[in-house]
Amino acid sequence: MSDLPARRPEQRASDADRELVAEDLRDAFGEGRLDDDEYERRIQAVWQSRTYGDLDRLTADLPQPLQRERRQAEEQEEQAVAERKKRELREYLDEWQGWAGAAVIMIGIWGISSIASGELQRFWPIWPLGIWGLILLIAGLGGSKDKKS
Repeated sequence: MSDLPARRPEQRASDADRELVAEDLRDAFGEGRLDDDEYERRIQAVWQSRTYGDLDRLTADLPQPLQRERRQAEEQEEQAVAERKKRELREYLDEWQGWAGAAVIMIGIWGISSIASGELQRFWPIWPLGIWGLILLIAGLGGSKDKKS
């Protein structure tokens, strides 16, 4: 899922990596997996850690924190919703693009037939374009409600 290369235990950890482990330990403490002394000892060790291997040893006996799992699930859901909305908007705009193409063709036919007859014909494209446009507008307004998928 990550674009980052795989990390090796001997690689240096950053402050952001240490903060993530400290957050995991706070979650484990809040879940009752660590007592006060163990939590304090591990938190001190987090800030003294230099490598990923050092950090991994501090959480090796702990499951992934529930808070992070929930956050990751929420982020994935938000991303899926955003992608769905983007796809739906693109599809909706594509429908209007089809409407505009049809409008050019119908108005062109009307214009050519008016020129060929020598007089302005009744503007018949208003009916198919109006009905189609109304359907697209209603679909756009009806689709604005946040749907669960």
